[in-house]
Amino acid sequence: RRRAGAALGSFQQPGVERAAGVSMASYIHVPFAVPAVPSLHITVDQQDVEAGSRRLMKEMRPHWDPAQVKLKVFTEGITNKLVACSVDDSLDDVVLVRVYGNKTELFVDRENELKSFHVLHAHGCAPRLYCTFQNGFCYKFIEGSALDPEHVRNPSIFRLISRQLAKIHSIHAHNGWIPKPNLWLKLEKYFTLLPKEFEDECLHARFLTEVPAHQELEEELAWMKKHLSSLGSPIVLCHNDLLCKNIIYNEKEGRVRFIDYEYAGYNYQAFDIGNHFNEFAGVTEVDYNLYPNKNVQLQWLKSYLEALNKYKGLGTEVTNEEVEVLYFQVNLFALASHFFWGLWALIQSRYSTIDFDFLGYAVVRFRQYFKMKPEVMNLKLTE
Repeated sequence: RRRAGAALGSFQQPGVERAAGVSMASYIHVPFAVPAVPSLHITVDQQDVEAGSRRLMKEMRPHWDPAQVKLKVFTEGITNKLVACSVDDSLDDVVLVRVYGNKTELFVDRENELKSFHVLHAHGCAPRLYCTFQNGFCYKFIEGSALDPEHVRNPSIFRLISRQLAKIHSIHAHNGWIPKPNLWLKLEKYFTLLPKEFEDECLHARFLTEVPAHQELEEELAWMKKHLSSLGSPIVLCHNDLLCKNIIYNEKEGRVRFIDYEYAGYNYQAFDIGNHFNEFAGVTEVDYNLYPNKNVQLQWLKSYLEALNKYKGLGTEVTNEEVEVLYFQVNLFALASHFFWGLWALIQSRYSTIDFDFLGYAVVRFRQYFKMKPEVMNLKLTE
């Protein structure tokens, strides 16, 4: 672990590429008008995030009385650690400290995440970023409640969600550049990180008996790449991780905002939506009986397409055929979502220090993939 050096380091100018090679981050262009943010030479110990958060506040909020700083550690996350810092009960100036999970840099492009943060903030879709530090960043708290599966089924709420996602999907690529999807590159990278064995005998036995063999997974990836790439789903700027807890609902203002942009990037429109529909089932107690039925999906997709057309300046009229085509694409790409998070969970089961059964979660996602595959393959577009 790198020791923390001097507290205040450089200022980070977003949008500047790394010199060596082209990373996934190069797909996100940050406008030059976006201000730089401080980059602090502080490393927060994952086992003592409260002490690290207090140290960060001395730099970011020097006018705060250290004795008055209140901390709230959020425990729902299964990738990173999150702490809210404040000095009174007002929500006007609450700083969120996000500490990256162990080894997450293996499968999360942190440069890309920060660029996505800047771009989304510039379009009114993300909060203000205050600073970065060696293993995380600080940003402005968004007032509201993180949603649960029962909330995203509520039509008055899911219409807000569909419109907000349409707003993100309508953000143009830089200078008319035609982006490529990051899905296949990420999946191929995940394959190189998959564990082959576990030191824990019980985990290893479960791995061998419950997880599909490596070759079988490679064959499925090749099948998906061939079939899903041909569906004609547009490539748009996607969130790519729209689980319920990443949606903040402000009932008083009647709006939603999305948080956590680790996986944001250009991808298939239908993947982003299909992934969200999968998340209706929850994370800690997964129940795929909660996957939205066709009627709910058609309402959601109609609201989404109306908003997308409006953001593109095309009016709000949407045909039934357009909704049906998107329904067809979304349910096929929902397969890729199961596959993506199945691989992700296998990698997490090897490296994460968070108390969560990642191996069990991988098994759940792969089982649902193989259960859903014949069902969605039987879907037919009406002539």
